[in-house]
Amino acid sequence: MVTQLQPANPYKLEITWEPLPAHYVLPDDPVENIQQPLLAAALTEALDSNERITPAMLLASNFGLVATVNQKTVVKAPDWLYVPQVKPVTAGVIRRSYTPNAEGGAVGIVMEFLSDEDGSEYSSRPIYPYGKLYFYEQILQVPTYVIFDPSTLLLEVRCLQAGGYVLQSPDPQGRFWIPELQLFLGIWYGLRVGVTTHWLRWWDAEGNLLLWGVEKAEQQAARAEQQAARAEQEAARAEAAEAELVRLRALLQNQPPP
Repeated sequence: MVTQLQPANPYKLEITWEPLPAHYVLPDDPVENIQQPLLAAALTEALDSNERITPAMLLASNFGLVATVNQKTVVKAPDWLYVPQVKPVTAGVIRRSYTPNAEGGAVGIVMEFLSDEDGSEYSSRPIYPYGKLYFYEQILQVPTYVIFDPSTLLLEVRCLQAGGYVLQSPDPQGRFWIPELQLFLGIWYGLRVGVTTHWLRWWDAEGNLLLWGVEKAEQQAARAEQQAARAEQEAARAEAAEAELVRLRALLQNQPPP
């Protein structure tokens, strides 16, 4: 049996879990890429349309994750995140950030969609203000970290193993198993909200695509049309059979007696 020893971290991390102070001003940066909020909304909408979201969960886009490290408040806002279990907020209160352990359970998944910026999504900077990869890996210890580049279609999934991220390999269809949701994640090309591009999408364990609401509606409409067409065909066959029966009766009535 081989035991893998994690190298000692030369940087001391005193981590506490304190809700974001009321006076803390969150950055109001503009969206770096118009596709980023569309990608995030598509991921959430597919889960919602397939009844895979519960009130106890937190799914958000560009939403602040908070930790206090060495007495300094650190906030990172991934492009998409999933927390399986959070504490409910007081009625009328709007959640403006999330602090693991203080406000619920650990963060399960974070995603970053690359832009033309400085590549901070790969940053392992171990000192304040900390790189994103370092923050998710060493401070929040998020089990699954996804990076997607819409321009090059690079999709990377890292899973936390023995205290560090390990790059995962896709299946033969180019999809990645996401344990926290028990779903596959992959790239799909097509139309949504008037935009034809490459999207991130979910597939279940059997390989079935989780449909968006509009796709489900289209599928139901197509089924209704098929059922209506079958009903018309059955009615036409019944009408033809009835006409043939009438014709045969008329023939029998008009035949002379033997």
